[in-house]
Amino acid sequence: MKIRIEIDEKTEAPEIIIRCSRVDAEIARVQNALLDTLAEDRRLLLTKEGREYYLPPEQILFFESASGKTFAHTADETFEIKMRLYEIEEILPRSFIRVSKSAIVGTEKIYSIEKNITGPSTIRFRGSHKQITASRQYFKILQEKLGGNGAL
Repeated sequence: MKIRIEIDEKTEAPEIIIRCSRVDAEIARVQNALLDTLAEDRRLLLTKEGREYYLPPEQILFFESASGKTFAHTADETFEIKMRLYEIEEILPRSFIRVSKSAIVGTEKIYSIEKNITGPSTIRFRGSHKQITASRQYFKILQEKLGGNGAL
């Protein structure tokens, strides 16, 4: 694999291009490493009671949309974020995953999942009383992300 940096003074924003004949495991790892590195430095602008807060994604348990607003939940607090879930999803590290049409969770904070084969499953988080549900449509993807056989 070659790595090359080109300087172009006309470029407004840096762009990373991976040129390959096919996407294999090595290319996927490089892409994921780049995405995770870029996400690590990002802080999210959240609001609560007229104040602005800047938190790294790692402090967030889950994001949810309700009543036309989007909320970010930490272990103890709830903040509003002025982004839609699909926009948040694009900038989050790979440790976050969508679990329903209205929720994204940080998989590293999951403590337990109460599986329900006929309806949504309940996700509980380490160090918090908060919980959220995962729809059946997204449950298999969540289970694979957590370790395949449902092992946390």
